[in-house]
Amino acid sequence: MSFVQVRDVWQRYGTRSIIERVNLSVEEGAFISIVGASGCGKSTFLRLLLAEEQPTRGEVSVAGAPPAREPDRARGVVFQRYSVFPHLSVRDNIVAAESFGTRLGWLWGARLREAKARADATLARIGLDHVAGHYPAALSGGMQQRLAIAQALTARPRILLLDEPFGALDPGTRVQMHDFLTELRAENPMTVFMVTHDLAEGFKLGDRVLVFDKPRWDPHAPDAYGATITYDFDARHGGIPYHHLREKVDEPAFAKA
Repeated sequence: MSFVQVRDVWQRYGTRSIIERVNLSVEEGAFISIVGASGCGKSTFLRLLLAEEQPTRGEVSVAGAPPAREPDRARGVVFQRYSVFPHLSVRDNIVAAESFGTRLGWLWGARLREAKARADATLARIGLDHVAGHYPAALSGGMQQRLAIAQALTARPRILLLDEPFGALDPGTRVQMHDFLTELRAENPMTVFMVTHDLAEGFKLGDRVLVFDKPRWDPHAPDAYGATITYDFDARHGGIPYHHLREKVDEPAFAKA
């Protein structure tokens, strides 16, 4: 059964068409990598999944619920440039994630003490317990991004959205973050959408790789047409087209005889 359903989604900004005719069905727990040239709507698509924007046409639904009108706790997001609170300590960044959606926007008394204890356990798990009292600016890029991912996961989202999360990291740190994300995903099953410019990274981490591109182009009106999903690869079965594999799996036994 589909968990995330995208039905005929278009997005325009004024007269500029960004994406068009996007249809997608994703099962719960899948890791979807999104690749494509700059400016072809990948980040716009993530914002639509986040419900930060509403589509010009079509709809995005999660778990069969009506389309969300704004971001909620079910959706976590991590950007390329360390989406953490710079004015809070490392520990308080984790605590803040627990407070999202509470009545006053913060925790008090026993609940705050319990949240700090859980934050310390999380930081120990991700190897940042020794900098719990520091501010994010004192951390390296890899440490800040590790904190950002842990913060997003603390809110226990059903969907994690990653927009070039490792693009600013050096190659060695990037590989470490790949391993870190893989371990966290094994411990905390969720549906992941990740935008990346690195095709190898997309196939390494993803179950499916979506390619966004503009199949229609008018040189006299470059903004007239938007991008759409031109390829959908199954990264776990040799990169063959995803729907081709599904057709084989769903094919009745007598048809294979």
